[in-house]
Amino acid sequence: MSDRLALTDCLNTIEQKVKNRVVVVPGGGLFADQVRNIQKQWQFDDEIAHQMALLAMQQMALLFKSIKPDFFLANKVSAIDNKCSAVIWSPDIKELISIPASWDVTSDSLAAWLAGQLQATELILVKSAAIPADKTIQQMQKQALVDGAFAETVKNANYKITLLNKHSFNGHTFA
Repeated sequence: MSDRLALTDCLNTIEQKVKNRVVVVPGGGLFADQVRNIQKQWQFDDEIAHQMALLAMQQMALLFKSIKPDFFLANKVSAIDNKCSAVIWSPDIKELISIPASWDVTSDSLAAWLAGQLQATELILVKSAAIPADKTIQQMQKQALVDGAFAETVKNANYKITLLNKHSFNGHTFA
């Protein structure tokens, strides 16, 4: 299945299954991959790369919005409205100034941070890789299934964490 079909299917599944509010946090995708490549070529620091990766997430948010025009696009945490059932978060760089500028912090940890800010009851990460059912979050972090800061970010989380595969929607839940 192409990336386009997988993304459309994923967003359609979210739309169909949403009973309460859902906030979609896009990764940077191909845009973030380009930031990684350009950083190697130009040798700029992680602070600049982090800001560019956040812009990559914003670009993906716009792509998601083009696929799901009825989803609300929120650029600030305060703009995420309880009345909207489906929201796409396009992170504002200024709101994330306290987040470490590192490739250890990707959309995984940013989604976990946002879940804490919103007092969410569940965080669902949709991943490209198969999700093993017998691994801890720390083991998944070591296998690069989640980013390098994720385990620390969710250490005191008060929400359920689920990792799903984007094709099968099979995964693993951590209580």
